[in-house]
Amino acid sequence: MTAKPVDVAVGILMKANGDVLLGQRPAGKPYEGYWEFPGGKVEADESILAALKREFVEELGIQIVSAEPWCGVEHIYPHAHVRLHFYISREWQGEPQSLEGQAFAWQGSVAVTPLLPATIPLLEWLDLLRSEPA
Repeated sequence: MTAKPVDVAVGILMKANGDVLLGQRPAGKPYEGYWEFPGGKVEADESILAALKREFVEELGIQIVSAEPWCGVEHIYPHAHVRLHFYISREWQGEPQSLEGQAFAWQGSVAVTPLLPATIPLLEWLDLLRSEPA
């Protein structure tokens, strides 16, 4: 019997030029040093969007003004079975800050490595999204 997947809210901050924010997982966490989109676990009785907004305040010190659901991905890591709920936000207040000591970087074509395995296919989908006419 497999454990019930953990719901995780994940945010893709996208600038007008298409650049997206990636964060590096801090020391002491599984996959430490890997790059991923910021986010975190959804608490009991919390909506996905509420979790995303809370995580972005806690991790980056920014307020999400609006975000639209984009896609969902289920991934089984050696340490966890996760259901990732991705939102794209083009509107936020404040500049991202490293409140948990993590590195982060705005990326157009992504050049940081290593990438968290569940992040890799999303980058290809984002490239398609960026190339669609607005």
